Amino acid sequence: MKVSFIGLGNMGFPMAQNLLKAGYELIVYNRTPEKVEPLLKQGARYAKTPLEAAKESNLVITMLSDDAALEEVVEGPNGILNGLPETGIHISASTISVDLARKLSAAHAERKQYFVSATVLGRPDAAKAAKLRILLAGHEQTRQRALPILSALGQEIFEIGDHGQEGNVVKIGVNFLIASMLEALSEAQLMVEKHGIESARFMDVVNALFQSPVYQNYGAIMTEQRFEPAGFKMKLGLKDVALAIGAAQSVQAPLPLGQLIHNHLSVGITRGYGELDWTALIRCLEHSS
Repeated sequence: MKVSFIGLGNMGFPMAQNLLKAGYELIVYNRTPEKVEPLLKQGARYAKTPLEAAKESNLVITMLSDDAALEEVVEGPNGILNGLPETGIHISASTISVDLARKLSAAHAERKQYFVSATVLGRPDAAKAAKLRILLAGHEQTRQRALPILSALGQEIFEIGDHGQEGNVVKIGVNFLIASMLEALSEAQLMVEKHGIESARFMDVVNALFQSPVYQNYGAIMTEQRFEPAGFKMKLGLKDVALAIGAAQSVQAPLPLGQLIHNHLSVGITRGYGELDWTALIRCLEHSS
């Protein structure tokens, strides 16, 4: 079966590799062509445009950084919309706004195509190990067509609902919980350190109490200050918190912590931390105290 994959960044590249390993015939497109070379050596074929990638198969997966990047490859004369055949499927693995997911669902439906949201939970190491958790939403029969392919990318798939934007709502909510945890963990680590207690010893207690890989992994990155190379850049963290604030405002739901985290991440980016891992949030608080 042919699958097209667009967006070969820190997450997209290992996901595309896993599709090759699973035996899919893969067509790839990336805005920076040199990133495609290793995949071509492994058997993938190169498409010069998103339109060409979509024409080559009836299923396209996109993994892009934000709304603007996704809109760029979907719309326009060389976009996915013009390339997918009728009944073709666009699976978006990106964390995008609820509004854009709704807009893309309508745009594909107008052309008798399908939009499916399959946002992923996990960092690049999980993507490489095919241990992502995937939040799947879209037309029920289309979800069933997507499941075998997505199974090659992750260890667990949650079927959220029949409308693509529902998957994005859940992903935004989960990412906001992680951002909130980073805020709380940063504040707590700084407080105990100022009392002369090693943050590693503090994390031993935290990990024993919460027994969460999220606390364990992020806490270790903070304690060891392994902010480079970034598994998830601070500038993308700011984008996701902004998405949460926007999603909350659209339904008049309170999200007071969101603005606090947004302010702290904004300060960090102003200080030049935008390319660092978003766990460097602790530096933002450290310098503000």
